[in-house]
Amino acid sequence: MAKLMALIAYDDSQTLRFIRANLRASGYRVVAARTDKEVLVQFEKTKPDLVILDFKLPELDGLEICRQLREKSDIPIIITAERNLRHVVECFNAGADDYITKPFAVDELLVRVNALMRRVKNKFNYSLPEEVKLGDLIINFAQRRVIIGAETIHLTPTEFKLLTYLASHVNCVVPHDQILESIWGDDFRDCIHYLRVSIGRLRKKIEKDPGNPEYIVTCSGVGYMLRNLCGG
Repeated sequence: MAKLMALIAYDDSQTLRFIRANLRASGYRVVAARTDKEVLVQFEKTKPDLVILDFKLPELDGLEICRQLREKSDIPIIITAERNLRHVVECFNAGADDYITKPFAVDELLVRVNALMRRVKNKFNYSLPEEVKLGDLIINFAQRRVIIGAETIHLTPTEFKLLTYLASHVNCVVPHDQILESIWGDDFRDCIHYLRVSIGRLRKKIEKDPGNPEYIVTCSGVGYMLRNLCGG
């Protein structure tokens, strides 16, 4: 089986070498970039399986690069930055799948990278049909497509996993910690802000009025529920 390819974008050469060496030691092929232009060129050239971006890059920052990559692909993206709740929210709003606080240890980096790749590659063992219709919302699990009316909606890998998980419990309230553990892993059971931001992004994409959602409803203090507007 071919090794997975990771694209790393850092202007700090020491950190870049640190990440590159450890990913290679873990079996990844690695290509590096130090500027926004290099990221976009290498992305088109190498077609990586994973992108790790630093929040701060020359010219375009990691957020803007993330947005541009999201227009092209649903590739898994991790952004690294200093501890700052506003940065976390901005990263997820830009389309990142995960966020790692600097400075980070190699063990944390590898755990997060491998967990993200498992989320992307592994299929849920849910008893789901090939497709479900919930009012105007259609989720095709076989093709990984989400349709609202006649429009195909582009979701990141994490957003699709989140919607799939909610669809496996349609019309049932799913607790925050259960969602977080299933989508992000055991270490994220208390990271409510991760879930809140991701739910907000999903609502912007599938709801007519994200501020007054019909599909993904909040059960205050408990969790979220995906409603079937067909009534079934």
